Amino acid sequence: MARNDKRKSYQMREINIIKDFMPNAQGSCLIEFGRTRVLCTATVQNQAPLYVPEGTGWLTAEYSMLPGSTGTRKARERMKYDGRSIEIGRLIGRSLRSVMDFTAIPGITITIDCDVIQADGGTRTASISGGFVALYLAVEKLIEKGQIERSPIKKYVAAVSAGMVGGTPLLDLCYTEDSSAEADMNYVGDEDGNISEIQVSGEKRTITGKEFTDLLMLCRQGVDRIIAKQKSVLEHKKEEE
Repeated sequence: MARNDKRKSYQMREINIIKDFMPNAQGSCLIEFGRTRVLCTATVQNQAPLYVPEGTGWLTAEYSMLPGSTGTRKARERMKYDGRSIEIGRLIGRSLRSVMDFTAIPGITITIDCDVIQADGGTRTASISGGFVALYLAVEKLIEKGQIERSPIKKYVAAVSAGMVGGTPLLDLCYTEDSSAEADMNYVGDEDGNISEIQVSGEKRTITGKEFTDLLMLCRQGVDRIIAKQKSVLEHKKEEE
């Protein structure tokens, strides 16, 4: 199937990550998947929720879309939170918590805020991938200041989407592809190929076992590519081709 941007079915959009984008935040980045742009920040509080075990910390996340991020104005979430935003915020939090050891941040809560500046598909997966970068930078500062002794981050984690469009499995869907997909997958995985979460939705039909496997393989390749980008930004390592 020919894609509007002439990518192959297995190719991702261009990924760009600008770290320390918000100097007042303990950790931050602007992440871009093609025309999708998300501002991710990490804020540290020296207080843990009452429901977490003593001697541990916590991470939570929130997600929102700015009014001008879509073709029609997205209303601000003042009095009533959008159910979709709440669900995505929970997904981001679960994804990042899956690679953390909370005994390393006793009595500390880290809040990840992901604000979509421009939406063109894949905002939740970009938020997870960028949220990890903001988290990593915040943890670095905690260690530098002597507030914690070791990093709570056990592994890198990232997320990507894929979908069946016109009967063809495509990686990293833009908005036009996502809106016409028969089914889509959101995949969250770590640097060792382990899975944190998979969401599969049959938007217009069910998918076969082979189609599920095809989408899964595409997503694993995509996550590897994103993690290589994260490492190139955070550790100054050269990305793998």
